[in-house]
Amino acid sequence: MKNLLIVFGLLTVMLSSCGEPKRETSNIKEEAQAFLDEYTKEYLKLYYNSSKAEWASNTRIVEGDTLNAYNTQVANEAFAKFTGGESIITSTRALLEKKDQLDDIQVKQLEAILYAAANNPATVSDIVKERIKAETAQTEKLFGFDFQIDGKSVSTNDIDKILNEETDLTKRRKAWEASKEVGKTLKDGLANLQQLRNKTVQALGYHDYFTYQVSDYGMTTEEMLKLNEQLVKDVWPLYRELHTWARYELAKKYKADVPEMLPADWLPNRWGQDWSEMVKVEGIDLDGVLKEKGPEWIVKQAERFYISLGFNPLPQSFYDSSSLYPAPIDAGYRKNNHASAWHMDLKNDVRSLMSVVPNAEWYETTHHEFGHIYYYMAYTNPDVPPLLRSGANRGFHEAIGSMLGLAAMQKPFLENLDLIPAGIQTDETQALLKEALNYIVFIPFSAGLMPHFESELYVNDLPKDQYNKTWWDMKAKFQGIVPPTARGEEFADATSKTHINDDAAQYYDYALSYVLLFQIHNYIAKNILHEDPRATNYYGSKEVGNFLNDMLKVGATKDWRVLLKETTGEDLNAKAMLEYFEPLTAYLKKANEGRTYTLPEQPNF
Repeated sequence: MKNLLIVFGLLTVMLSSCGEPKRETSNIKEEAQAFLDEYTKEYLKLYYNSSKAEWASNTRIVEGDTLNAYNTQVANEAFAKFTGGESIITSTRALLEKKDQLDDIQVKQLEAILYAAANNPATVSDIVKERIKAETAQTEKLFGFDFQIDGKSVSTNDIDKILNEETDLTKRRKAWEASKEVGKTLKDGLANLQQLRNKTVQALGYHDYFTYQVSDYGMTTEEMLKLNEQLVKDVWPLYRELHTWARYELAKKYKADVPEMLPADWLPNRWGQDWSEMVKVEGIDLDGVLKEKGPEWIVKQAERFYISLGFNPLPQSFYDSSSLYPAPIDAGYRKNNHASAWHMDLKNDVRSLMSVVPNAEWYETTHHEFGHIYYYMAYTNPDVPPLLRSGANRGFHEAIGSMLGLAAMQKPFLENLDLIPAGIQTDETQALLKEALNYIVFIPFSAGLMPHFESELYVNDLPKDQYNKTWWDMKAKFQGIVPPTARGEEFADATSKTHINDDAAQYYDYALSYVLLFQIHNYIAKNILHEDPRATNYYGSKEVGNFLNDMLKVGATKDWRVLLKETTGEDLNAKAMLEYFEPLTAYLKKANEGRTYTLPEQPNF
């Protein structure tokens, strides 16, 4: 810290002096670099401390034990105090006023510093401290919650299994309702975070927290919402067919009347964001094959895939430090069961937090999470300063993970691994339907419900007594999904989604990532592999690996729009995604002949 304060002093003198123009430019670059070097040194130390504390809070949750929460709070407060320091903000702003005299990489780093400062400004240090404490408490409540069915404790994996397999509607409803009970304990916490997050960024001139997060894309809230609405409109005709098909098929399965809208407890996913478990593709029994192989095989096979593309093996420290499997029943602690990848120190400490069990969902998820890990490893190189070691935008990171998850599920890929017999005859339409029930169904959730609910929450300061009504009104509008029974304001069903609590106002990242993944995948299939985008095999292709590495290794040193244009020759658009699922439309229209459509032809927004 002492060296950093000296740099601040030098900056003050330098920026207030009026020397010879040429010499001043040189001095500004040198002093800017000195500032960046000292800032980065302290940033990395505090970032790592915060990461390690967060890791402990997510991997070992013990009821009644407050030590992890305390350590996380202390580490995050120290990180916040540094990144949001008044002198940091003043010096960074002063340098950016002369950005035309700096290198582009220097400017990008300074902009990243200022963006980080807005989340923790020292001018409202009491609010920042309170927000960090509240966020830590919210995370512990969510992942330490004792989910119960009929008075018996169950895991979220248990709940998911019931929703995937059970046909008894009474049992399904109990499981679904159990998954939402956590909201009662989180509602007040969300209301508190809503205010604290807004007040934090308002100190640096942002209208609200949602607007702040969107600004990372170089966009306004209105622009981001319009972009996401356009994505929903683009997929709506196909989604409407899928929604109609699902209503009738599920009614047949449960021996019930066809509902006007889809009851949430009828669907195989707790939030209705992925319906792919409705379809089992004949000839492909991944769950059965993977159960025999075990969870460790899934993890090591995902690594082998990336090695086959030319990437390096994962460091041994990854396996030593990660938390890859469910906590043992008698462990005496709980863990966050939501899959995630961690770049702990922005250098070589990479980890993954998962609860892998041997099934197709975790097979795909593992390939996805390892995509993040290899992205981290690719941009950890001397050409990318630590402050720019992130995705080209937040959606890019998810796009790479999701694309490689998609690639690992395609038939030629599975045949290559002997997970399905070579040349096996499968119903390609059913396979495409299964994928659409994942990728297309996800768009109204990720581009419709989530960003619109969170914009109401932060931009329009949604009152606490309207949380649940607003959530379900939007679910009906964007997804055509309704609760199985009346859900009053004692509930806060939105909070059962982890991102509402601990990754706020960023869920549109996933929607944009799906568009990006199909654009990038389409390019790889057609221009590198020369294969049908619906039937590719990336495995062993060093050319694919080189293409990906060239994209990943630049981190955030390039504008994401420029990088996308350079790599695919296109701007962001949903054309590749729509083309991919185009053959499915005729099948669904025929299947839905004589059926009543309850969603409008065009979405109501």
